[in-house]
Amino acid sequence: METVSEVAGAGLLSELVEHLRQNRTVLREEWARRITEAELLTAMSPEEMFSEATSVYDNYVAVLETGSVEALRDYARDLSERIVPRGVETDEVVGIVLLLRDVLARSLFEKYQSDFELLNNVLDAYEPAANRIANTVGVSFVEERERIIRQQQEAIRELSTPVLQVREQLLILPIIGVLDGQRARQLTEQLLGAIRANRAKVVVIDITGVPTIDSTVANHLVQTVEASGLMGASVIITGLSSEIALTLVTIGLDLSKMNAVGDLQGGIEEAERHLGYEVSRTSDLFRSQTATEPRLRA
Repeated sequence: METVSEVAGAGLLSELVEHLRQNRTVLREEWARRITEAELLTAMSPEEMFSEATSVYDNYVAVLETGSVEALRDYARDLSERIVPRGVETDEVVGIVLLLRDVLARSLFEKYQSDFELLNNVLDAYEPAANRIANTVGVSFVEERERIIRQQQEAIRELSTPVLQVREQLLILPIIGVLDGQRARQLTEQLLGAIRANRAKVVVIDITGVPTIDSTVANHLVQTVEASGLMGASVIITGLSSEIALTLVTIGLDLSKMNAVGDLQGGIEEAERHLGYEVSRTSDLFRSQTATEPRLRA
């Protein structure tokens, strides 16, 4: 059962919502002016900024009226999806919401300043709702930014470990940059998926561009070789630096299962021989005779 104070608070909220709707044009323009003065939402044109400000204002007042946090979250998520890709920063979103809270609070102060007790009651009803709105919008925006960052990181990782099909049943995986545990696991997943999709028999993993690896990643590399073997594909490692070779020896890995060749060119030659192609050299450049007409060794 509602208490007298809750009924009174609901009545005051209803009254202030009506006030904010009646003064929508003036208050919205004042808010937009202050956003411009504070140099917020600079990634948007004035027209886009005013359009978003109008939408935020109307939803802000609607939430004050209904108190629906779920509706607010849906709106905040939609707002974030629209403006995060435009380059709007977190502090800007929080800033504009706090500016709106201030503009509306000043309007209420001007309306009720002649009755101090009523003004306090109105602010007591307004401030918790306004703070909840600001918090919800801020959290939704941060969550959206984090989601986009995760997507970008995933895309970058996929681009940084491409599995390339050189010819039928032969894949090359060139790795460039730091190879940490997370990236090593993703590498294995991509490679095994590509082996299955392309029915590969030989994979050349080139780590020329990897400066160093730790013992955990080194062990994972060996596991990748073993997993590839279980799927019917032999792995040739190329581009081992002296530092990485020393790491592999120092940590005592079983290197008998790793077929290492000095460079990528030699690795491809070895892979083609493994597939049954004859490889010839012309002017010190290797050329598979299958480049013109396939000819398998008897």
